[in-house]
Order: sequence, then C-alpha cells, then structure tokens
Amino acid sequence: MWRALSRFSLCRSYIHLRFSSLSAGSSRRKIFRHDSPPSIWSLLRLNGRYARLFSDHSTVPVGDFDLADKDDPSKIVEIASGEFYDDRTGGLAGEDGVFGDSFDFQTDSFSAGEGDIVSAEAREISPEELGSVLSLLQSTADGSLESTLDSLHLSLCEEFVMKVLETPLISGENLIRFFRWALSKPSEFEVSFTTVGALVRSVCRGDPPKKDVYLVWDLVREIGMKQKGEALLDVGILNELLAAFSRLGKGRAALEVLDKFDELECVPDSMSYYFTIYALCKRKSYELALPVCEKMLTAGILPEAEQISNIISWLCQGRLAKNAHSLYSTAKEKGKLPSQSAMNILISLLCRDDETVKFARDMLGDISKEARRYAIKPFSAVISGLCRSKDLDGAKSLLHEMVEAGPPPGNAVFNSVIHGFSKAREMNTALEVKTTMELRGLKPDLFTYTVIISGFVSGGDMEEACKLLKEAKQKHKKLSPVMYHTLIRGYCKLEEFDKALGLLREMKSFGVEPNADEYNKLIQSLCLKALDTETAEKLLEEMKESGLFLNGITRGLIRAVKELQVEELAIEELPQIEA
Repeated sequence: MWRALSRFSLCRSYIHLRFSSLSAGSSRRKIFRHDSPPSIWSLLRLNGRYARLFSDHSTVPVGDFDLADKDDPSKIVEIASGEFYDDRTGGLAGEDGVFGDSFDFQTDSFSAGEGDIVSAEAREISPEELGSVLSLLQSTADGSLESTLDSLHLSLCEEFVMKVLETPLISGENLIRFFRWALSKPSEFEVSFTTVGALVRSVCRGDPPKKDVYLVWDLVREIGMKQKGEALLDVGILNELLAAFSRLGKGRAALEVLDKFDELECVPDSMSYYFTIYALCKRKSYELALPVCEKMLTAGILPEAEQISNIISWLCQGRLAKNAHSLYSTAKEKGKLPSQSAMNILISLLCRDDETVKFARDMLGDISKEARRYAIKPFSAVISGLCRSKDLDGAKSLLHEMVEAGPPPGNAVFNSVIHGFSKAREMNTALEVKTTMELRGLKPDLFTYTVIISGFVSGGDMEEACKLLKEAKQKHKKLSPVMYHTLIRGYCKLEEFDKALGLLREMKSFGVEPNADEYNKLIQSLCLKALDTETAEKLLEEMKESGLFLNGITRGLIRAVKELQVEELAIEELPQIEA
C-alpha cells in the first residue's frame, strides 16, 4: 500500500529521537529544537516522497506499520503523497496542525522557502518501457539503436536512466550511445553528477574493451567542458577512467586525462598520479612517468606505502635510481616507508653506480631489526658497491657491523672485502679479514685463496703466494685452474721458467687439467725471453696429445724464433774473413 515502506523504520527512529514530544491535543504542533536542521529534510526526502508527523487523528491505520511504539501513534511517520502538502502555508500539513514555513532549532534556523518542498508525486517508471529498453540495449549493436529508442516514446527521468546504467550484461558502447541519446532530450533528462558517475563505473567495470573506455572518456570530457561550474565531474569519476586506462596499459591516454584535470575543474589526488604512473611504466614510457612522479612530489601528495613500493619498483625497472631514491626519501619523511622488497630492489640498483652507493649505505639503517636478520642480499650488494668504488674502509666497517648486529655475513661477503683489499695490494688487511672469516667458523674457499694469491703475485711476492697455495692444497682436494694460471704468469714474469713448468706438471695431481692459456703463456715466454724453442716444441706436442690447439700467432712465433736461431748458427759457422 505504501511505497518506500522499507525506509520507514529508519525515518521513524530519527524522528522519534529528535522530536520527542508532540502534543496531540494542541491545534498547532510544537517542534522541539535539535542540532542538525538540514539533516531532517535530507532524511525525509525519500525518492520524491515526503514523510510527515501525524496525530492520532490520522487516517492512516497504525496497524499498517511495524512500529516499536504503537501506544503513541503521535510519533508515527507516514510516507505521504501530495495531499499532505499545504499550498496555502508552504508547509507539510496534518489534520490538526501545520508545519509552517519556519522551524526554529537550537543552533540554527531552517526556513522552508518556496521550492524547498516540491510535489511528492513522483514519476512512475513503467516496467514495460524499462524492459523494452533493456532488451534493445542487450541485443542491438548496429546503427538502428537511436532511431528505435525514438520510436519507443519513452518518459525519461533520472531514475529511469539510472536503472538502465545499473543493469548488467549491457555493452559499454550501447550504454554510451543510450546516454548520448538521453542527452539529446534536454526537456526530459538533465545530466547530473550521479548519472555521469554511474555511466563511467558501468563502462569501466572489470576489463572493458579499450574502445569503450576511449568513448566514455570523450563523452566525459565533452560534458565537463560544455557544462563547467555545474560540478558534474569529480576526482573519483576521473580516477575510474585512469584506473581503466592503466589496466589496459594506455599510458598516453592516462596522461591526457591527468592533464585535463585543471580544465575539468578537478584536483588530482594521490591515486590520480598513481594510476597515471602505472599506465606509463606498464608501457615502459619511463621518460613520461618521471615528470608525473616529480609533479606528485612537488604537490606533496603521496599514496599509501603499498602504492609507493610499486612506483619505486617501476622506476627501478627503468633504471631511474636517483628518482626512485628521491621518492623513497619523501615517503620516509611522511612516515610511509615502502616494503622491504621495494627497498631491496632500490638498494641493489643504487649499488651499481659509484655515485649512488652511499645512498644505498644510508638506506640500510632504515631496515627494521626483524627484517635485518634476513636482509643479507641488500647488505651484500652494498659491500660489493663499496669495494668497487674503492671505499674499502667503509666496506670493512660495514662488515664488522654485520658481524656484531647481523645479518651474519657469509663467504661471499668476506670474499668481496678480501678481493677489494687484495686488488689494492693491502695484503695484511686482506689476511686479517681472512682470519676473521675463519674465527667465525667459515672455511675459506678457492676464490678466497685465488684473490689473495693474485694480490701477492701482482706485488711480486711469490713466496707468500706459494705459502697460500700450500695451505689451499691442505684444505681442498681439488684446486682452481685460475690459481695455477696466476702463479704460472707470475713466474713467467720473473723469468723463473723451471718453477712455472713445475706448476704445470703439478696441476694434474690436484685434479686440474691445464688449458690452452697456461700452455700459451709458457710457450710465448720461453720463445721471447728464454729463446728455448726446444721446450716450447715439447709443450706443443703435449698440447696435441691432450687435444688442445695452439693459436696461429703462437705457432708462428715458435717457427720465427727457430728460424732466427738457425740463421745465427749459420752465421757463426761461416769462416771469418781476414781483414
């Protein structure tokens, strides 16, 4: 019998709390003051119908409602139609009382002037018309849509359009065409913020076709530009479009939407920037994403930590380490620290450049105590970066910090520091770090011995190098060919060829097969420095037996030196000509 009856209970409860005393015997009702005058009218205005208070003389039976307080019918709220509107007084009328033009409240006064209350006679939505439109939109995909809609002679209103827009299983293109057709009937339908928002949400829901998203953006832009100042668009509607373009990977389209915010009288929020950056980075348009990120930082508007973590990861993919670090620093100041995974990615990228490795070193201090226990990867990256940039003292200091506070360093971290000091020929410090490594129960591996031996060989200290070789033989059954290669080169440089040949013979007993490099180095040294072609030829034959091949340059060198020796012998055998 009564429409909108489902809303009755809410309305009744509100009135019961605010208007706690209504005198049934008085010819004029007394309205008590309360603290929010506009809210009562927004509550009473339900789908074009109005609620009124009525006395026990009301013609509406109390039994028609499910009331919590049936003993006091003067507090009942009735969903009324037009007959309760009093044209003479401009108020809502009961049989023995009138709510006149003015309501005096505790903190403010609210006057119901002309036009504040309109006729409650709402336009009915014809189920037949609605069904015809929905059937048409769910099936039509040709040029006859608009003409068919015209032939239906529909009674358009905002509620009717909203019903259509909220109906599922209608293509976005058809919804847009229907909306444009409705806009062409300004005498029957007036576009509103609600209808525009419903259209955008319906079209952009899920994974829409890119054509539909472009079409609805064209329509929204057209509406916003033609009807400026009418507040038909807001940041939420435009963000729906940005989100759809970002899912589709349409970076330039998203950037166009963001650039139109000012013209459409909207202010971008953090998600506006986020969706635009995401769309551009998805297309690997990092050069376009960077200005958007800088604009976001300048505006001081940052999304939540999760979105910041994603942006940092995307910028790192584009090798924009400095810009990602700038975003990280700003987020840190605002208490929105990114996730540990994003920090690890940024630290790793910063460590690749000698100029930015110091930023990575500072970021290690932002890692929480709990996360630090498992953060061996970023710490290792910083150690490597410091050693590469020749900040060996900083690397050593960080190593000791890891030993004391974690994460516990492994062989790789120790080897990086040992390698750095060995290249700098600071051999005492390298051996000191090796000792620390052993005290922590770690066994120096072949790489450890190789880099230290290389350091000693570079300095010409073959004796210390051989001591380390002897230690490596005791701790490892199989040695590295690089280790022998380094020692052979060292002896050849010092022209101690017998020792070099001895190391070549020794390699096989420790599971290391000589390769062409060892033979090549020895043969070249024998030919150029010792002029020992006989030994060089023996090594050449040995290479053939092992299936190794000497390069043509070294082969030619052997022949050239041998021919030179033959010529010298021939000259020596010629009889001396007396002067």
